[in-house]
Amino acid sequence: MKTIIVYSSASKHGNTAQAVEELASECDAQTLFLDDYLIHDYSYEHTNKDDDFRGLFREVLKFDHVIFASPVYWYAVTPRMKAFIDRITEFMDDAELQPELRGLRNKQFSILSTSIHKDAPSAFIDMLQKTFEYLGMTLKGAHHRQFQAQP
Repeated sequence: MKTIIVYSSASKHGNTAQAVEELASECDAQTLFLDDYLIHDYSYEHTNKDDDFRGLFREVLKFDHVIFASPVYWYAVTPRMKAFIDRITEFMDDAELQPELRGLRNKQFSILSTSIHKDAPSAFIDMLQKTFEYLGMTLKGAHHRQFQAQP
């Protein structure tokens, strides 16, 4: 099964990156650090076609299993991860792009979260789980890594 870990974090080499690298090694996955790319917020007018989102999303569609990884920021994913997820709406809104989006229906997803707490909050997990199940993906698993608070 071809696996990719799509992740975002304010620190490219921080705790989330460490957790991603360990998991990538365990499941022979490729990684994609969203913060290396320009991803604009969703626009109802679809005016943000000049950024990296569509190419990145099409690359993710080539994989059978997508692991979404983010530190927990106030019960949510990072802003860049949220923008990436919101932009998937473009593929729902455009009849020409909808066939590509349907490719998610046969894919699995997992969640990797990091925080100073023992577990990820249910609000964090629920948002990702409900979003990707709505898109037809099957949840394979959820992983959480607890790290010590940094001074």
